[in-house]
Amino acid sequence: MATIIDVAKLAGVSTATVSRVFNGQVVSEERVSAVRKAAQELQYVPNRTARSLRRRHSEMIALIFPDVSNPYFTEIARGVEDVARAAGYSVVLCNTDGDHAREAEYLRVAAGANMAGVILAAADDDSPAPTGSAPAVVAIDRPLRGANVDEILMDNYEAGYLAARAIADRGPVVMLTGSEAVVTARDRAGGAMDAGAVEVIHADFGVEGGRRHALELLDRAERPGGIIAGNNLLGVGVLQAMGARGLSTGDVAVSVIGALPFTTLDPRAVPIVHLPSRRMGELAAERMLRRIAGDAGGLERVVLRGELRSAID
Repeated sequence: MATIIDVAKLAGVSTATVSRVFNGQVVSEERVSAVRKAAQELQYVPNRTARSLRRRHSEMIALIFPDVSNPYFTEIARGVEDVARAAGYSVVLCNTDGDHAREAEYLRVAAGANMAGVILAAADDDSPAPTGSAPAVVAIDRPLRGANVDEILMDNYEAGYLAARAIADRGPVVMLTGSEAVVTARDRAGGAMDAGAVEVIHADFGVEGGRRHALELLDRAERPGGIIAGNNLLGVGVLQAMGARGLSTGDVAVSVIGALPFTTLDPRAVPIVHLPSRRMGELAAERMLRRIAGDAGGLERVVLRGELRSAID
């Protein structure tokens, strides 16, 4: 069985550096990469029992999402897990279905189980803030109103703007987005409106909502020249509606914020505003590890930007 000495030797660093990496302390990216690579090659597993006794908390991080079936959140989870696992932590994935009571319950469970921390994507503006007895919390994707926590977010206004501009030349553009109670939906809608969208329809961030509302738009006497899907699942629903009506993106332009995990049409003509969700998860985990290690510095707010590309890039 590999030891911390073996990892240090292979990585070309001291054992103290290896320990700092696995304890989530500040180490250069180059050394972190070397230690993680060496640990993976040697299949090194830190002594969790000893570390838990020293720290008085478990080697677990709770990842609380409103919809774990959404591939966008799956990518975030992958980023969190990659970083957490390399530091010797396990990630417990919790699905709230956007329910405030379930969010509050998961926060209580995390505190009661002495989990090291919580990474939380709030359901909406009214999501409960953690209490003083909760473990360290990092808000991801959406700010947590009323809570003084670190935030790793997306520039959703710009994402909406880019998605609208990509098809603005096709005529009147309508945006389908999530509930008005969700700040990401509002911000994306605001960007789209400023870029020329003539109408915003608030639904939910799901396939069925996208399909149903898109069918209504396509059946109008004067159908829009373009439809913006406010997230990946809405995009799938819109393209399903297009297929059901025998239409292509040559008839009605479609742009999507996020990615298209599956589709009924050739996606090459669909502009995509790619969101670096996996990177967001990595950054949230790195910030969480620093908090766990005792970093008492000021709150951090990181905002990532999307990039306009085609669906097959």
